[in-house]
Amino acid sequence: MLWGFLEGLLGHACPGCGGKLDAPLLCSACRQGLRAFAAGEMVYLGLYGRVGGLVQALKYGRRFGLAPLLAEPLAEAVLAQGWGLSGVTAIPTLLPRLVVRGYNPPELLGRILAARLGLPYLRVLRRVRYTPSQPTRGRARRRLPEDLFVPVLRVEGSWLLVDDVLTSGATFFRAKEALLKAGASRVYGAFLAVRDPGALGPYR
Repeated sequence: MLWGFLEGLLGHACPGCGGKLDAPLLCSACRQGLRAFAAGEMVYLGLYGRVGGLVQALKYGRRFGLAPLLAEPLAEAVLAQGWGLSGVTAIPTLLPRLVVRGYNPPELLGRILAARLGLPYLRVLRRVRYTPSQPTRGRARRRLPEDLFVPVLRVEGSWLLVDDVLTSGATFFRAKEALLKAGASRVYGAFLAVRDPGALGPYR
């Protein structure tokens, strides 16, 4: 209650609903409403219109403490699928972006997810090309280069690939290809938000 009171004094609203904070980082109602959904070989917290504020707070608001809260329902959903995972990795970012932001949100989430699942977290992929932000591009134009990501490690078994937002599915698909080239036998996805529900289908 004290931290929620202090955040309220500082003008922080709940990133989930925009209302007053009665608990640290996320109000009680939003905490109780956190749950993850499964679609094929993917799990996610919700559509962007519902959970976009949480993504924004973690990605741009530097509210790192949200990551464990958001990872918990995702971990429960992953466990419920019985995927038999060997490890967890995340969509990597380019070094300039990492330097500017100071951290990679998918990796922050991925490391916490791995800990919750009792699995190793490894940086399996490296991003070698810049691409414009996916939300600004039409679906027909989202054809990303095949060498957008390259593997830097060899892996085995099934792996969980984590990203903050699934937009068209193009970025996830290219990272999934690279992870399969690294030796993964199967790749599953975990996301905070989904912008286009149609992306859950073709990339299963």
